[in-house]
Amino acid sequence: QGQPVESGGGLVQAGGSLRLSCKVSRAITSVFNSKIMGWYHQAPGKQRELIATITRLSSTTYTDSVKDRFTISRDNAWKSVYLQMNSLKPEDTGVYYCNTDNGEFPWGQGTQVTVSS
Repeated sequence: QGQPVESGGGLVQAGGSLRLSCKVSRAITSVFNSKIMGWYHQAPGKQRELIATITRLSSTTYTDSVKDRFTISRDNAWKSVYLQMNSLKPEDTGVYYCNTDNGEFPWGQGTQVTVSS
């Protein structure tokens, strides 16, 4: 199984934007394409939470906390998933991971997002 590699995090002021990327290069393409992929957020001292999902055909879901601010997308040919994050808030601070919607792949290192007020 492939391990996701996340990137794109950083330090940003409240109201700013970031675009996260995730590549599962070692996954078999047909396996990746069959999975509902998701982005997870782990705030400091809290459990990891699934915040957005996307199916093979790009049907999406979001938690209320990120709806209308974040957009998940995927590129099946590149086995990649993206998260466009707009209107960032300090509570969006944390480590972001991508994985299937039930965490089937080995967890990657994640990418740190810090939003200053």
